[in-house]
Amino acid sequence: MTERLDRLVAAAAASVPDRAAVVDGHRVLTYAELEERVGRLAGLLAGHGVVRGDRVALYLDKSAESLVGLYAALRAGAAYVPLDPDAPPARLAAVARDCEPKVLLTGAEKAGRWDEVAGASPALAAVVVLNGDDDGELPEAAAGVPVLRAATTSAPAGPPPDGDPGDLAYLLYTSGSTGTPKGIALSHRNGFAFVDWAVAEFGVSGEDRLSSHAPLHFDLSTFDVFAAARAAATVVLVPPSASVFPVVLARFVAEQAISVWYSVPSVLTALTLRGGLQGGELPRLRTVLFAGEVFPTKYLRRLMELLPHAEFANLYGPTETNVCTYHRVPPLPPGRDEPIPIGRAIAGVDAFIVTDAGTLAAPGEPGELLIQGPTVMQGYWRDPERSAKALAPPPFPGAPSAPAYRTGDLVREREDGEILFLGRRDAQIKSRGYRIELGDIETALYAHPDVVECAVVPVPDDRVTNRIKAVVAARGPLRESALARFCAGRVPRYMVPDAFEFRDALPKTSTGKIDRQRLLQGRDP
Repeated sequence: MTERLDRLVAAAAASVPDRAAVVDGHRVLTYAELEERVGRLAGLLAGHGVVRGDRVALYLDKSAESLVGLYAALRAGAAYVPLDPDAPPARLAAVARDCEPKVLLTGAEKAGRWDEVAGASPALAAVVVLNGDDDGELPEAAAGVPVLRAATTSAPAGPPPDGDPGDLAYLLYTSGSTGTPKGIALSHRNGFAFVDWAVAEFGVSGEDRLSSHAPLHFDLSTFDVFAAARAAATVVLVPPSASVFPVVLARFVAEQAISVWYSVPSVLTALTLRGGLQGGELPRLRTVLFAGEVFPTKYLRRLMELLPHAEFANLYGPTETNVCTYHRVPPLPPGRDEPIPIGRAIAGVDAFIVTDAGTLAAPGEPGELLIQGPTVMQGYWRDPERSAKALAPPPFPGAPSAPAYRTGDLVREREDGEILFLGRRDAQIKSRGYRIELGDIETALYAHPDVVECAVVPVPDDRVTNRIKAVVAARGPLRESALARFCAGRVPRYMVPDAFEFRDALPKTSTGKIDRQRLLQGRDP
């Protein structure tokens, strides 16, 4: 199969047309039905001027319709741009202004918010509604652009346009350091390289049912959506309501016979602590994958004890590289809470650890992780200066000539060749003359049996450069003095937080990670 994501559904439909492709609540689309809808919508997009290289924005909650829209954009030769459905209109408008979509695919429930998004893109030709009652009232136009219903529009399917694996497939927007969203440009080859590896590495087959927990604007979703189609498996959309209550989520996994799960660790921590699981439950769940943040070892160990039949793997990689390293987690002995490694490079990818002097780090020596290979992004959309800084040849002789992505992550190689994540370059601070990794302090705090979540942030101070503040969510009452003493038993005195703040829960981003920016800016109550 050519390294293009737009061919996956057609191939699955040709081989297993009656197999369930998408489960969305009580609705099920077979691969034949998915292929038919994708083809018709792709024809509609082409009829409104969408051609190879254009962008199509997705502005609707994750649903069967959003997957139809995603694949239809690819089938039409365009790149899809998933918008965060809960983001403020001004941010959505900034994304639309930057990527200039030709068509906005949306849902009827977003009708009151179309104008600002539609008005931000001078290239927009149509707003297409993919769901809702056919007889329901909709505006005829949004910001002067016609509003159409996909369900009542007859469009020829037509063959997919010619394309190259190097064509842009999707743009994922993440927060930029300047406050302006930055678009990460990923090609068909980028996405396919990861998906093809993951399907082979974890043995995904047509008998599997993959959870789809991450929103489409989060890069974890590329595994759920495309690995399912690559293996002609079934993808099951996890409703947001299930994630609110871990007991409900555990029941959902059981009732839907999920066999492969992928999410951020915080969801799995909640499932461990409040999911009501008993040892040996969820027998169909054979593979648990996690990524995006550090999984506290004590909670990972407990989950592995509850699911002894499942394999666990830590997948690592910034959005700019998708997954680039992985670690299969072996049984974890009790009493040891060392962080889980991020492992080794996936097939076809090279991982280099580079010192500040620009040389390859020796085993055990810390350095910045650089990634080369087919999963590495094309660059930042319409930002050549930022792209040039992030993508550059490794600064040492003998390395391959292809650009390497500078992750900004500090790591070291263990004696067994596994890579251990140490922290972010931008999370390394100076306090009282000492250089401190905030991640080291968080590891120490997580070792406390009552700490559920924590984040350590710097507080600028003219006298000591930075003071250290720990924001903690704990089970039951926990005294600041007791936690400080506990921490002092694991890190040097100069790394013990100067202040502790206790909360019921830490703020989260739309992708489920701890929202450190809100903590740093003091915007969270």
